[in-house]
Amino acid sequence: MEPDWSALRNSIRGEVVLPADPGYEAVRRPAVARFHHLRPQALVQCAADADVAVALSFARAVGLPFAVRGGGHSFEGASSTEGIVLDLSRISGVSFLDGGGNGAGPLVRVGAGARLGDIYDALAPSGVTIPAGCGPTVGVAGLTLGGGLGVLGRAHGLTCDALRAARVVLADGRIVDCDEELEPELFWALRGGGNGTIGVVTSLVFASVPAPAMTSFHFTWEPEHLPAVLAAWQSWAPAAPDTMAASLVVSTAADPALLPVTSVFGAAHGTEEADVALLEEFVDRVGEPAATQTHQRASHRETKRLLADLDVHGVPRRADAHGHSRSEFFAQPLDGDMVAGLVALLSTDRRPGEERELDFTPWAGAYNRVPRDATAFPHRTARFLLKHGVAVDAEASADDRIAARDWLDRAWQLTHPAGTGGVYPNFPDPELDNPARAYFGENADRLRDAVRAYDPDGVFGFRAGALA
Repeated sequence: MEPDWSALRNSIRGEVVLPADPGYEAVRRPAVARFHHLRPQALVQCAADADVAVALSFARAVGLPFAVRGGGHSFEGASSTEGIVLDLSRISGVSFLDGGGNGAGPLVRVGAGARLGDIYDALAPSGVTIPAGCGPTVGVAGLTLGGGLGVLGRAHGLTCDALRAARVVLADGRIVDCDEELEPELFWALRGGGNGTIGVVTSLVFASVPAPAMTSFHFTWEPEHLPAVLAAWQSWAPAAPDTMAASLVVSTAADPALLPVTSVFGAAHGTEEADVALLEEFVDRVGEPAATQTHQRASHRETKRLLADLDVHGVPRRADAHGHSRSEFFAQPLDGDMVAGLVALLSTDRRPGEERELDFTPWAGAYNRVPRDATAFPHRTARFLLKHGVAVDAEASADDRIAARDWLDRAWQLTHPAGTGGVYPNFPDPELDNPARAYFGENADRLRDAVRAYDPDGVFGFRAGALA
């Protein structure tokens, strides 16, 4: 059936952007460069819940695939398609609701197309925030539905743990509100298992938390000190007070002549004196002096800006590079041999144009104080998350792309025997043997049942392959 775009335009409050329209090139590209080549037949810029329902019905009627886009940061292109993109960026309001958040701060309603930076800006004058990431252009819905980590996470939990209600457009066009009492199974599924598997979320209600003053920091070490830094970080960062969120990133540049850079960075929100003392304790554990070190006390909002702008790689990076990643949770530190192997592999067979990265995120704290079955997100016993990343030039040869993916697989396979087998849903991995168990663990069967109940025709099936 040939799409009648005029009929769709006349049926919604928002806009339909087609390839011939002047604004098409400005809006078609997602944030991830690897999917910039995709050219949707149309982008539907939804302005209301009803627009989403109409666009879903239209896509089904004409037989076109669709993708839902909030911020467009899906690592594996889930917010891109050559069919129809349901763009939620116009559904982006932020407002306070009457009533409290079950002992937390006031409730906040956020449109699914809102970006994190805009949310923080809107909440800052009231002295509250939500626990979420630092990327200002990241969409709140995708982050939340896959879990959501950030510098307040070890104190307040995942972004989805702060979720108190949501509005969802189901595949059959129904617009459903859900919370702990209203459609509770849908609400359970959304928290960690709802990213493209069960419906289109158009608004979210969060319990806000106080926005604390924070100490941001950034330390670097010389390459030869990486084993000591990594050993110290594994024992210190996950066990530190909940107010401390310290990540470790090791990066190599596209130029093989440049040595790897080791960065420990993040933010803490104890007293400034306590935060600095913790950082000094970490340096003492490393046993080697930092090559550079900075820390700064600022408001929560300003700290988010500082971290968003921080160059944690210390080597030239390319915004248009094509990246891939694999990740896993770990409940115990990597042993000395595994650390040595990982460090050696980082510098093995480097090619011009290839960037590599090891990204360690501390877990534990409030992340682990929620029962595994309380939400669809099951990774509640981990100590840290390790993401292996690789990127190549947009014009890289097939041979260079194969070599980059080979390095990525070898790095993941090296550490996999020590991992839990669990994978963060917001870091999707197409190479997993059993994605349902990796993403959702013992919650996979219950999540599958919820998806079947709310999407019996499998309209979201092409996005929910992990549950097939």
